[in-house]
Amino acid sequence: MPRHQVLTRLSRYFPVVWMDPPEQWRRLWTGTARPRPRATGLPDDSDFQVYRPGPLLPRVFRPRIAARLTEQGRLLAASRLLARGEAEPAVLYLWRPEFAPVLDLLPDCVSVYHVDDEYSFSTTEQAVDPNEAALLRRASQSIIHSPALWEKKAHLASRAAFVPNGVDYAAYATPVAEPADLQSIPHPRIGYIGVIKSQLNMPLLLALAERRPDWSFVLVGRCKPMGEDHAAFTALSQLPNVHLLGPRPIAALPSYTQHFDVGLMPYDVNDYTKFIYPLKLHEYLATGLPVVGTPIRTLLDFRSVIAIAESVEDWASAIDAALAPVARSADAVAERRSVARTHDWAVLVARIAALIAERLGSPWPERVAAMAGAEADLQSASV
Repeated sequence: MPRHQVLTRLSRYFPVVWMDPPEQWRRLWTGTARPRPRATGLPDDSDFQVYRPGPLLPRVFRPRIAARLTEQGRLLAASRLLARGEAEPAVLYLWRPEFAPVLDLLPDCVSVYHVDDEYSFSTTEQAVDPNEAALLRRASQSIIHSPALWEKKAHLASRAAFVPNGVDYAAYATPVAEPADLQSIPHPRIGYIGVIKSQLNMPLLLALAERRPDWSFVLVGRCKPMGEDHAAFTALSQLPNVHLLGPRPIAALPSYTQHFDVGLMPYDVNDYTKFIYPLKLHEYLATGLPVVGTPIRTLLDFRSVIAIAESVEDWASAIDAALAPVARSADAVAERRSVARTHDWAVLVARIAALIAERLGSPWPERVAAMAGAEADLQSASV
């Protein structure tokens, strides 16, 4: 997720403590708390720690004073892990509007609010929640990651910057072996990687797979409830040219993407999907893969390197064009990769680090600029 990509890389600029959400007191005391995975894949030179609240600081809802005291205790415990010098300030980095109350518990901190979703999750557009609007005004710096979210929320922030989602460019651009479970699936492979969920246009995928039995549709990711598209998804999953491979480890995903022939982003078009910025956009592009997507707001800005389609006929024609040799020419591949490379997470996080440094003031801008230069040199050497 963007929060993992950003905060692990920010740990090259600042010590970072990731706060896991606390378990409810009842689960802790009854032994039914869910195990949490350890942090993996961290940069070698990172200063990243995970704080997991123990049984003395669980999530408590009532009485309100107990909820406030346990939350303050968790913040103070996490802050101690930073082990910063007396002159070094702390930064609160918030990813959801419900975390806004912590600003009252550590009021002297520089605060960053990263808006990476439309938190109403409604397919019919809603007004900005007053609590989120207040957080945007109060945060020292807001980061907004999609064009539609920027258009809706940037004017409410005291300071806002647009920083889109990105890609681990080296991971997706470096050739890797074909996964064993792809080898028996015939080409052309029309692929999708990500959570298989109700925001995808299942009737569209079903119509395409039925129309073109000579295409192999490969979906990699865990399945969530489909709601009103359940029947279409069930029918899709039963077709012989549709391959549901299930979830795969994050580190394995580039190997699947690289061995597709076309990458799909078949989203519904509604007042929720217009706010999203799909991670797979730049992951597909980093491999050089031809891409076809629906006309959601974010994708419209990338018409030069992806095809946009609406009707089933448009989609079939766009995929046919993507399978043509010209779509896989060296020039076409280089153009897609060039766009993806400007969205490397290292590049984007360097911008976020610079914004935080501005809020902290001298000498942080100079320190971060020097670190960013060293990071850029490292990235250039690794790709």
